[in-house]
Amino acid sequence: MLPKPTPIALFAGRGDLPRSLINVFQSQKRPFIVMAFRGQTEEKLVEGIPHIWLYFGEVGKAIRYMEENHIREIVMAGAISRPAMSEVRPDWEGIKWLTKIGPHALGDDNLLKRVIKMIEERGYQVVGPDDILVDLLAPEGILTPLEPDNQAWCDIGRGVEVLSALSPADVGQAVVVQEGLVLGIEAIEGTDALIARAGALQRSGLGGILIKIAKRQQEQRVDLPVIGEETVRKAAKAGLRGIAVEAGRTLTLNREEMLKLANEKSLFVLGLASARCHVSL
Repeated sequence: MLPKPTPIALFAGRGDLPRSLINVFQSQKRPFIVMAFRGQTEEKLVEGIPHIWLYFGEVGKAIRYMEENHIREIVMAGAISRPAMSEVRPDWEGIKWLTKIGPHALGDDNLLKRVIKMIEERGYQVVGPDDILVDLLAPEGILTPLEPDNQAWCDIGRGVEVLSALSPADVGQAVVVQEGLVLGIEAIEGTDALIARAGALQRSGLGGILIKIAKRQQEQRVDLPVIGEETVRKAAKAGLRGIAVEAGRTLTLNREEMLKLANEKSLFVLGLASARCHVSL
């Protein structure tokens, strides 16, 4: 007899990644609950699914709900915007956590590593979305019929240089480059906003390239780069002509549909070997 699947808690943000995980849990008949955040998680995601709504800082409430559901394993997925202080409503346990986190909260990666350490100290195991969605990691190579030309390869190299330089500062996973000119670097606004902003700044000539790679010391269990159909759709709308991501460290959601759309929009999609994504400067 096969062992009974262990229940898992999904801490869900925005985007398609939480839905992809839910689909896997349901197909595996694995029990799960969703920890939904007010102002962040989409309401339709949790319709008909065991869940709890949380304000940021309601740590005690979250722990009680997980204990009630016999949770020992956690996965975090989806985009989360840093809340304004008015949106943080800590309970007593949350106050204690915020006090511990305070000095470590500079930079997303440092913050995430600290939060994971504190979760694990409570006896939970944090797994990455890529541990569950292994088949969705971007493969290496050109994934579309359309291939990068010489200028595109130069722009990709330029983007890798920029992101490698920024990686120690824990800033951004993505950059848009057009004919050697950096049009935009991802900051707190996220990739979609970067694409729109860079598209508006494009000059005449060949379209820009979106380059998206993981930061060198990134906490992969909670912040892997992700692209999907919406990324392609927004890139095409912005006038970009290609997307290059780090193979093996980028999740490609609905890959078949995404690549079909990229082909329709005349965009190339490329998986870069990790060794080419982190250059020494």
